[in-house]
Amino acid sequence: MNDLEVLLRSRVPIIVVDSRDEAQVLKALGGACRQVAAPAPEPRPAAAGTLASRSGLPLFQWTVTDGLKRLDADLAPQRMLAQPPDILKHIRATPLAGVYALLDFHPYLQDPTIVRLLKDIAQDYERCARTVVLIGYQTEIPHELEHLAARVTLALPDRNERRQLVEEVARQWMRANPRQAVKIDARALELLVENMSGLSAADTQRLARKAICDHGTIELSDVPRVMEAKYELLNHAGVLRYEHDTAQLSDVGGLVNFKAWLRKRSSAFDGSAPELDPPKGVLLLGVQGCGKSLAARASAGIFHVPLLRLDCAALYDKYIGESERNLRESLASADVLAPCVLWIDEIEKGFAAGDSDGGATRRVLGAFLTWLAEKSSRVFVVATANDIAELPPELIRKGRFDEIFFVDLPTLSTRAEILRIHAARRGIALDAASLATLARECDGFSGAEIEQAIVAALYSAHAKHSAPDAQLLSDEIAATRPLAVVMAESVAALRDWAKERTVPAD
Repeated sequence: MNDLEVLLRSRVPIIVVDSRDEAQVLKALGGACRQVAAPAPEPRPAAAGTLASRSGLPLFQWTVTDGLKRLDADLAPQRMLAQPPDILKHIRATPLAGVYALLDFHPYLQDPTIVRLLKDIAQDYERCARTVVLIGYQTEIPHELEHLAARVTLALPDRNERRQLVEEVARQWMRANPRQAVKIDARALELLVENMSGLSAADTQRLARKAICDHGTIELSDVPRVMEAKYELLNHAGVLRYEHDTAQLSDVGGLVNFKAWLRKRSSAFDGSAPELDPPKGVLLLGVQGCGKSLAARASAGIFHVPLLRLDCAALYDKYIGESERNLRESLASADVLAPCVLWIDEIEKGFAAGDSDGGATRRVLGAFLTWLAEKSSRVFVVATANDIAELPPELIRKGRFDEIFFVDLPTLSTRAEILRIHAARRGIALDAASLATLARECDGFSGAEIEQAIVAALYSAHAKHSAPDAQLLSDEIAATRPLAVVMAESVAALRDWAKERTVPAD
């Protein structure tokens, strides 16, 4: 409201408000209009340019469905002014100064007649102070009007306001259910209010109703459901995916250095050590199937935050500028969802430099690097890559990520741990001696290949109507040719490149 009041006092003829929450914008605009009093009348006869009564500026609302309606007085709407040219001609001709809020007017700004009428109104402001407020989402102003317009974004509710909104929803529920009181877990309420940051007032109330009206309580189990619903509200472009399943440290075999690195930084990330800068992110480079994706999931599990996955394939659009906008909107959504982990899988396929796309990839990469360098939100980026040759140099230089880890083929002890994890998950009992023997037999296997050998042993056991055992696993391992053998040259080249340039994850 303060920003709108300043713009009204500054005599800006066109104000653009970017928001989907029309009710909140109109409420703030009404408050601003009441604060702006009319100046003292001049000695000349009553001029058409006086600002209105001393009680404030009159406020009008226009929609294409209902026409023009005065909001600060109980008057019938003027439905004959429903067409865009008609309302602008009316505003241009009226002697009544005031504020005219035009809702969803952006589709008509491509019409030269509409642009000319808006320009006439703006240039006639000194004679009659009429302010046009365009309320919509991502309204693009024609170049001819840019010097006459100011843009403002509706402020989102702060923590106290979000708490008040949740409490108001609780009171509404109790009024509807007078014999029941809302049962509120204090810790759940704090988490709910914290995780609703970045939402409009209307969306905050909507999610609070979702949490309360289901069972008349606010409990810890509501927080994940609210986070998922919040993601659905913010993911307008469909580029981000909310990953429900994160991993715990016990699910990840090996990667000892990487796990220790994350643990050291967990207090800086969750805010319990405010004197430390939160970590920005890591690049995980390695042989395919060695656990990079699982490590990304484990990062979210270690930090106890949601995991978002950026779909690079969905970023690109055939229209110039749309790809960059998709990325900016997705990164802005990640900022709003903070604290979170942003997982960019196979980043080389999304940001690899190319000459056949009109420069879209370079522009997208530039936008990502700028965000990575300037972000202040608690978004921890985990990027994974398989082919270092495809990565642009500016992405892997020092300073872009906090660290570059190399996820190599698992060692003997790590292979034994991976065998134990996947065998136990599928109900296969293996003693220590069997684990040690199988771990030696699968030398050169990646974690994914070890898991598939166990899956294949289950199929074989089912076909033989017997229980899976160490011998079946040994047979399947012997029948498998791992990637380190099939693609020996490329795997060896990658391991050789990473030896002196990266930090080993294990």
